[in-house]
Amino acid sequence: MSSCLCHESPTFKKVMTEEAFDVVVVGSCMTDLVSQSPRLPKEGETIHGHNFFIGFGGKGANQCIQAARLGAKTAMVAKVGKDSFGDSYIQNFKDNGVYTGFVGQTSDAATGVASIIVNDAGENAIVIVAGANMLLSDTELQNALPAISSAKVLVCQLEISPQMSLRALRMAQENKVKTIFNPAPAIPDLDPDFYRVSDVFCCNESEAELLTALSVNTVEEARCAGRELLRRGCSTVIITLGAQGCVVLKAADSSCKHVPTTPVDAVDTTGAGDSFIGALAYDMAHHPTMQLEEVARRAGQVAGASVQVMGTQSSYPHKRHLAAELF
Repeated sequence: MSSCLCHESPTFKKVMTEEAFDVVVVGSCMTDLVSQSPRLPKEGETIHGHNFFIGFGGKGANQCIQAARLGAKTAMVAKVGKDSFGDSYIQNFKDNGVYTGFVGQTSDAATGVASIIVNDAGENAIVIVAGANMLLSDTELQNALPAISSAKVLVCQLEISPQMSLRALRMAQENKVKTIFNPAPAIPDLDPDFYRVSDVFCCNESEAELLTALSVNTVEEARCAGRELLRRGCSTVIITLGAQGCVVLKAADSSCKHVPTTPVDAVDTTGAGDSFIGALAYDMAHHPTMQLEEVARRAGQVAGASVQVMGTQSSYPHKRHLAAELF
C-alpha cells in the first residue's frame, strides 16, 4: 500500500498558502553522487577519479533552491523516498527557506539519484534514476492548488511524469499564473500542449536540437530552432548557449535577440541551467514588467557565478554574494 507523508501541520499549511508564493516549483529531487576525474570515461572504460561527494540535485529542486537563495518566497511540490536521502532532502529545503508542505514521502520507491562525473574542464556526464519522483500524482497537485493558483510564477521540467508537469502548467494557466517550462531531460515526442501552456519555454542547445531536429551550435542556429518552437505555439522561447549566452525570441513582436554573457573560468557546469531558470523565475516574480532580455541577462550572471564553484546546489550563489545591480 502506498504511503505518503507531508511535512508541515495542516494549520501551518493553511497559514502559508493564504499568502501567495513568489515561485512554486513542481518537479524533481535527486541526491547527487558526484565523481571528479581528469576526463570523462569512454564506453566500457574504467578510469581513476580523484574526488567524490554527495550533494543535493534534481532539476526542480535546483531551480527552487536558486530562486530561494535570491530572495524569492518559494514552495516545492515533489515526492521523495521514505529513506535517509529523503529525510535529508526535506531538511535541505527547510535550511534554504523553501516551504515543504507539499513535499511527500513514499515507501514505494527510493529517493531519486543522479550519478555525475565531472572532468577537469568542468564538463559533465549524468545518469539519473528518477525513483520516487515518478510517483508524484494528481492528488498531490490538487492539494497544492491553493499555492499554485496564487503564485506569481510556476516552474516545471521533465524529471517527473510529463503528464504531471503538463497538468501543473494547465492549472497555473487557468489561474493566470506565469509559467516557465524547462523541457529537460528532453523527449522527442513532447506533448504539443506543452508549447501552448508555457509563457517562457526555456531549453539548452541539446534540448533544442532533440525537440526540433535542427543543429544548434551557434547563435544563428539557435535563432532558427527558436523560431521553430515559436511556430509550435510558444509565446516566448529562451535557448541557452553556455558561454555564448542565450537567445530570446518572442511571438508577440517577432523579435529575436542574442543576450551575451560575461566570460568566466568554469570549474563545474553541473546545474548551471537550473541556476539560470531559478534566477529567471525570481526576476519574473519580482520584476514582472522588466524586459525579458534583461531578465535573461541577469539570470546569465547568476548562472555564471555558479559555474565557478564545484557542486550543484552548493555552487548556487545567495543574494548577498552577488552585485546589487542584479536586484
